[in-house]
Amino acid sequence: MAFFKEFKEFALKGNVMDMAVGVIIGGAFGKIVSSLVNDILMPPIGALLGNTDFSHLRVDISKVRDVTSGAVHSVGEMVGGGGKVIAEPAAEPIYWNYGAFIQQCVDFTILALCVFLMVKLMNKLIKKRDSVPAPEPAPTKEELLLREIRDLLKERTKE
Repeated sequence: MAFFKEFKEFALKGNVMDMAVGVIIGGAFGKIVSSLVNDILMPPIGALLGNTDFSHLRVDISKVRDVTSGAVHSVGEMVGGGGKVIAEPAAEPIYWNYGAFIQQCVDFTILALCVFLMVKLMNKLIKKRDSVPAPEPAPTKEELLLREIRDLLKERTKE
């Protein structure tokens, strides 16, 4: 029972709730930035570079597998003394997807820039809010009473 009570206190603290709201908004903000990158920025950049989409840039590195596979078969035939060679099914190509990496780097850079600008704006607003002087607090009852006494004493000394 104490465990659940402790968990409830933790989960309902203000900081945890603020963090949860931040994570949710961050997820939505990430989708907006991804759309900005994928749908607005990357098509013109891709058109300038001759490709429509960076994520499709890749290099076929299947030849490395084929060369090593051929070497293994050659060694196996020499050690095994010939014999029957079993035909392997056609292997799928192996791609090095460097375009997807470039795309993710661009996404990250733009997201980091947006977050930086947002934090900078928030800091500026907070600094502006803090620089505005707070209004003078209303006098307390004691202060009002002391002022009345002071004014009465001034009137007596004038007479």
